[in-house]
Amino acid sequence: MSRGHDALHRPRLTGAARAIERAFLVGIDYRVRLRNPATAGSKGSLTATSQAARESAALGSVVSRAPSILQFSAEESLEELRDLATSAGAQVAGEFLQHRDKPDPATLIGKGKLQEIAGAAASVSADLLVFDHDLTASQQRNIENVVNTRVIDRTQLILDIFARHARTREGQLQVELAQLEYLLPRLGGRGIEMSQLAGGIGTRGPGETQLETDRRKIYRRIRHVKEQIENVRRIRAQQRQRRESVPVATVALVGYTNVGKSTLFNALTQAAVLESPKMFATLDPTIRAVTLPSRRKALLSDTVGFIRNLPHTLVSAFRATLEEVQRAALILHISDASNPLSAEQDAQVERVLQELEAEKKPRLHVMNKIDLLPAKQRESLRDDAKTIHVSAAKGIGMSTLLERIDGTLSEDAVSRIRLRVPQNEGKTLAMLEARARIYSRAYKDGLVELEAEAPESVVRRVREFVVG
Repeated sequence: MSRGHDALHRPRLTGAARAIERAFLVGIDYRVRLRNPATAGSKGSLTATSQAARESAALGSVVSRAPSILQFSAEESLEELRDLATSAGAQVAGEFLQHRDKPDPATLIGKGKLQEIAGAAASVSADLLVFDHDLTASQQRNIENVVNTRVIDRTQLILDIFARHARTREGQLQVELAQLEYLLPRLGGRGIEMSQLAGGIGTRGPGETQLETDRRKIYRRIRHVKEQIENVRRIRAQQRQRRESVPVATVALVGYTNVGKSTLFNALTQAAVLESPKMFATLDPTIRAVTLPSRRKALLSDTVGFIRNLPHTLVSAFRATLEEVQRAALILHISDASNPLSAEQDAQVERVLQELEAEKKPRLHVMNKIDLLPAKQRESLRDDAKTIHVSAAKGIGMSTLLERIDGTLSEDAVSRIRLRVPQNEGKTLAMLEARARIYSRAYKDGLVELEAEAPESVVRRVREFVVG
């Protein structure tokens, strides 16, 4: 089935205004469930080695050997592809969903259907075709020969979104590494120009073919980028070591892309992290301090969103970012309560946490966006020991969430103390006012008698004034 539709989207800007690209989306529904949808029909299987399989799953690939993992339908997958295309700055001009028993090795969907898609795409003046499936270099070339327009696959689309949203030097390096590793095995089939990579090809060596020169250049660039990323990881490890020397817990926000993690992060920390309805708006990890009801400090870490079948080339590139999840004292798993696919998205996040060996960490499940639910459904929601319902956009449930985080963390434990502090110890009294909960206060003989609840880090600093 195919359908054309127009929508107005803000044009993509890269220094100067650029025309909006019109994308025609192609989804594929295999009646026989494939062992690994991320790799079916592709000679360059992502699971060629056990390590590659592990890394592919680490960012949410759907592998049907785990029957408990809920599956997206082909229609739902195509809807997600539509959101991805919009996030990449494209205008979705039309869609086509092909039902097949198995993939065609040459064109993935068969030459007859390809002719039909070519006509449908031409009728809506599409600039490119986007396949909701990984394509080999030869499949991509064969399809382009028939449709006479540019063709990209789901992986290329996600890599493009990552490239658009990377702001820091670290994020840009991670995305470049992923793009280079995606490009390398496709050189032979595509004859790709290297002019946009590292300033061009340069002079060939004696006796070398253009392909050998291109490949050698990419290998050299990959080594250079990996060295730079390793330097970033080393700096991040040093920063983490300094943080861990102080008794301040780190709380990592994880979840499917576009569930409102950054909005929640801003609501809790009063930070100004970019909030956007577009997918993968947050790539660069951000850490901010938050004051808990007990007056303890905690660090909140906003991380990249997960998605099913996320390109495995991004796993190793974003390893430094994922380390924040592995080292966190508490994980906040954020879900979109208003999304009908919430259960399937949660299953993907659960898979990620298992692969990161973080599934046993203390965790709170935060159901976000309850303001988008019907009033009756919203009124029926009940929090429990592991689940809190909030609306980050409307500020609903923030105090409850902070109380729950406070009660879950064991770092810098809070205790009840009685103190007698001289009235001339202004700095000490101000510190207690800011860092402790004061339950009673009395003035006697030049002393302030206090009963308070304070973190261990504060108690150590006022030990000389503690009585009883």
